[in-house]
Amino acid sequence: MSVENQDRPIDVMREEVIDQLIVNYGHELLSLEAFERRLDKALASNDASELSELVADLELKADKSYADQKREELDLDLDYDYGVARDTEYAINIFGGSNRSGPWNVPKEIIMLNLFGGGDIDFTEAKFTHPSVRIRMLTLFGSACIYVREDINTVSKIISIFGGTDNSAPSNRSSHAPVVIVEGLVMFGGTDIKIKRSIKEIFIDFADRVRGLQRLSSNKSNKQGKGATPLFKQGRQ
Repeated sequence: MSVENQDRPIDVMREEVIDQLIVNYGHELLSLEAFERRLDKALASNDASELSELVADLELKADKSYADQKREELDLDLDYDYGVARDTEYAINIFGGSNRSGPWNVPKEIIMLNLFGGGDIDFTEAKFTHPSVRIRMLTLFGSACIYVREDINTVSKIISIFGGTDNSAPSNRSSHAPVVIVEGLVMFGGTDIKIKRSIKEIFIDFADRVRGLQRLSSNKSNKQGKGATPLFKQGRQ
């Protein structure tokens, strides 16, 4: 006997609804406008009944191939893989700069020095290997910019002297979300902590890739004289 929707964890239910929206958009069963409208409601809603209604008329559901693609490209789950990254990484910028971005394994600690230089650390596509990462920073006549996702908590413990710190990133998301702790000293410089891409933008980009993959599969099947094979299972909610 299945658990009633109103008794299920709302975060789990929201994720399933978003997955189903992406799958149906990917198979061109939803227009971009409808997908974005429903995605907005799914991200904002904490009501189980409202979430269910968003996919009540959609038949396609996600299957293992979709889950594998999502895990490979987004890796938004918090299944921390201890030991795949070094405990400490260094970013030393003296009269120069550095940029850490793309898919990368986040260590437990990052030590950053910006002396007449600057550096960027981008966690948008990063894989967290620990529940939290601590950035120990010293910035003198320099700057630093730290980009996070909306599903990442941030804590700023920076002391600014003749400088400034701007933290516009979230700090009260899910208790299960990874935490980025930034601490240190900024003198005659600045540090920004902000969101580079919203969760909505990330999901839309991923949905577009799912749609492109489905079209590629359909074109390949048509050239071989076969009907298009759906990438994901079909069934009713």
